[in-house]
Amino acid sequence: MSYTPLLDHQGFSEEGIASWYGKKFHGRKTSNGEIYDMYAMTAAHKTLPLGVFVQVDNLNNGKTVVVRVNDRGPFVAGRIIDLSYTAASRLGVVGPGTAPVRITALGYQQWDNSGQPHYTLPQSVQTGPFTVQVGAFTQQPNATRLAEKLKRQYGHADVQQAWVDGRLFYRVRAGKYDSLEAAQQGREELARQGVGRGFVVAID
Repeated sequence: MSYTPLLDHQGFSEEGIASWYGKKFHGRKTSNGEIYDMYAMTAAHKTLPLGVFVQVDNLNNGKTVVVRVNDRGPFVAGRIIDLSYTAASRLGVVGPGTAPVRITALGYQQWDNSGQPHYTLPQSVQTGPFTVQVGAFTQQPNATRLAEKLKRQYGHADVQQAWVDGRLFYRVRAGKYDSLEAAQQGREELARQGVGRGFVVAID
């Protein structure tokens, strides 16, 4: 997985595995408060600012889509973006379920007088706050015990509830970081301490 800092002339770029989510989440609230519409061109990303549009290129077939980030996820190690059903269908991801992709941040969408969209890049996607998700448990006491331990060590830890495939999970997140680089270093430190593989998530 690779990260490129967002500069004035170039967008944040990342390569990894894309997945998609559909009927089980259709009609549920997303991270920015919208209701998830599986037929809209949207996506979930762990760290990019909500509302940013990104270009997604399928590295297997060359197909490209543009989607708006309105949710957080995917909460699976190794996956970098969760596409709506329609976006995944146009990209050729629905059948296989996952695909290698490159994503590039375009920015916030605006429209000119001729009705054509253009994009304004945010100053940085490296600015937090961020945290590290270190694990997910089906039993709340197990999640709470780990969170309390990590809070003593790292100053910040909490438990977030989430439904996945009809099951309630308790996600443990530790640390609070002002930059993506610092969060990545925190993730590596947690891994060295044996606290899961972990991945960085934005705090909204």
